[in-house]
Amino acid sequence: MSLRPLTTPWFHAPAGHEKLWLGLALLWCFVMSLMMPYWHFRGKQNSTGEAYAVTPADFLARTEKFVEANRVGTFRNTVEANALVPELPIAEPPPGGDAYITGRMWQWWPALRLRVGETYRLHLSALDLQHGFSLQPLNMNFQVLPGYDHVLTITPTSKGEFTIVCNEFCGIGHHAMTGKIFVE
Repeated sequence: MSLRPLTTPWFHAPAGHEKLWLGLALLWCFVMSLMMPYWHFRGKQNSTGEAYAVTPADFLARTEKFVEANRVGTFRNTVEANALVPELPIAEPPPGGDAYITGRMWQWWPALRLRVGETYRLHLSALDLQHGFSLQPLNMNFQVLPGYDHVLTITPTSKGEFTIVCNEFCGIGHHAMTGKIFVE
């Protein structure tokens, strides 16, 4: 059976309740268009947006220097699938200081120990691919790209163990790409 052209007009101008629904949809689009910039400036959910260009090698050197200066122990990674990274160093930055986390296939390195109520500058970057930094259970999400040092000013408000999950597919070991932030 072949398709035949229509012999009668198929389109009719909107009438009655169709006009009402089209008007409501356009009004809602207008309201949402205004809400996006409003919440960007008024809401407290946005990061500072601070970022700098950096080479992956330079960022790795900064992270390694940070770990050497602030290492306080090791964390045994219990994610069964992550046999590639059985242990992570735990680094504790000084209050008000800079903390570094590097994303690379298939790990977040190092683990951090932070203090409740203290403010830190968290530097995030990737060495190889785009990674998604998702801090659980808070559900804070950031895209981490190679070549950029993303700086977040954070102040932990509750104690606990927070898991960092990669939420951007980064290859065969993506499911095991986890890290930790301990808040005391």
